[in-house]
Formats: sequence, structure tokens, C-alpha cells
Amino acid sequence: MTTAFQKSSVAVTKAIMEFLDMKTVIRDHAASYADPVVLNAGDPIRLTGEKEVWDGHAWLWAEGPDGKAGWVPDTIVQSSHGKLYARHDYSAMELTCFEGETLSIAMETHGWAWCRSADGRQGWVPLRNLAQREP
Repeated sequence: MTTAFQKSSVAVTKAIMEFLDMKTVIRDHAASYADPVVLNAGDPIRLTGEKEVWDGHAWLWAEGPDGKAGWVPDTIVQSSHGKLYARHDYSAMELTCFEGETLSIAMETHGWAWCRSADGRQGWVPLRNLAQREP
């Protein structure tokens, strides 16, 4: 049986072939949602009108086709013929991590980094909780 975590990790990881950087966790981060919104490119999105600016970046509260809702970066939303769609695959899966851990970084957007832990877990971590790893 495939879990929501595995599905969301696969959706984002498909587009990411290699992790580009290593960073150290300087502040613990606990994942906010156990079963976050996951979107595939082209999925219809329903926006509630709720918007939040976090570290200078716009986030929109969106609902995916499966009814799961969560914050998505404003850049993922695409409009076509009066309807809204996901521009690319996106998972809101966050990674719970602890000070001192070293994480591999695949990509950064909207003040967050998609990370992989040493034990293979993946998800988003706020950039403000990470620092460049000391050599």
C-alpha cells in the first residue's frame, strides 16, 4: 500500500534528478500537516481567496481535486479559459527535522527548500531554519 507521503515524495522527486546542496538545520521544524495537499500538473485547483505573505512570498490556500487543501506558492496557479490549474507537480509535504541534522537540498522556492534527510525522508523545510553546511 502506498502512503500519502510516498505519493507526494514521488510527485516532487520525479522532476528532481539530483540534490544540489547540503545545509545544516539550525532550528527544529515540525511538519504542519500529516496529509498535505498534493497536485499534479494540470490538476484543477479551487482557491478560497485566502492569501498569506510569508518571508516576502505569496502563498494561496488551495483545494485539489481530491478535496485536500493547503498552502501553495502563488506561482503554481495557472489560469486557462476561466479555470485554475496546477502549473506543475507540487506536494506540500513538510519534513520534520532537528537542529544539527544535515539535509540534502534539491530546490528552493518561496522561502522553503525541498530536502532529503540522511534516512531518506523528504519534504519542505523553511530556509530560515537552515544554514550553509560548514566544510
